[in-house]
Amino acid sequence: MSHKKDALFFHAMLFVPVLLLFIYHFLPIPAGILMAFENFQPGKGFFGSRFVGFANFKKLFLLPDTLPAVRNTLIIAVEKIICNIIIPVTFALLLNEVRIKWLKKAVQTITYLPYFLSWIILAGIMIKFLAPGSAASSPGFFNTLLMNLGILDEPVYFLGSNATFRQTMVISDVWKNFGYNTIVYLAALTGIDPALYEAAAVDGAGRWKQTIHITLPGISAFIVLMTVLAIGNVLNAGFDQIFNLYNPAVYETGDIIDTLVYRLGLVNKQYSLSAMVGLLKSGVSCILVLASYKLADRLAGYRVW
Repeated sequence: MSHKKDALFFHAMLFVPVLLLFIYHFLPIPAGILMAFENFQPGKGFFGSRFVGFANFKKLFLLPDTLPAVRNTLIIAVEKIICNIIIPVTFALLLNEVRIKWLKKAVQTITYLPYFLSWIILAGIMIKFLAPGSAASSPGFFNTLLMNLGILDEPVYFLGSNATFRQTMVISDVWKNFGYNTIVYLAALTGIDPALYEAAAVDGAGRWKQTIHITLPGISAFIVLMTVLAIGNVLNAGFDQIFNLYNPAVYETGDIIDTLVYRLGLVNKQYSLSAMVGLLKSGVSCILVLASYKLADRLAGYRVW
């Protein structure tokens, strides 16, 4: 009986968050879908605005910013997915070889800390660190370091150049998240039977061969699972990060679907057009999520339902 009371109490705690989720996420969905097929005017409301059918859909693909935004979203998202798999796995394998416990915990804590910082804070830090400098100010720390090492001859505007913006977004995203992502693979490494390593050592296998033939196969299911589940977020290239760091000079390589929706809806007041973009993205994302869960079930035995 006590267990049932505790369960009821914990479920009651969820009431307010679930209610807020329903009000702010689920209730607006019908209105947003309706808006996508209207020439929405705030003064006339959802039911007073003129219905235009698929006119917004046609207009969307005539915009010069649409295809570049889709292309940038896919490129940035795919690069982030690949790097956020390879680097955490590599770091987890290296960290797993550290035998000094206090050093291992210290390194893990230091790499984990950036995950707790919002992109608003990190954007301010990055803008200062990556600044190219001007006549009135010296270059930022990163440009100064690279020039002192002889890697650069002159400062580079990493956040204002189409040649470097995407790479800067990917690298900074990996830096922020790889400490958190490493935890998953460290947990997977603890599930490998130590007897396998002992048997391999008896047979004369070194650490490298043990990693290739025991460690990587032992966590391969987790790697496949994390990769497949990431496919469902391939259209989310990171709005918080890019919105706080991009500028009109890098729209060509940095503008993504979410920032396009923001500009169309809140800046240019094209509410119906932005709703259509959001509707298409949501539809494609839903298909990708369902497909990723199907792949996860088939390749890694992971099932949500």
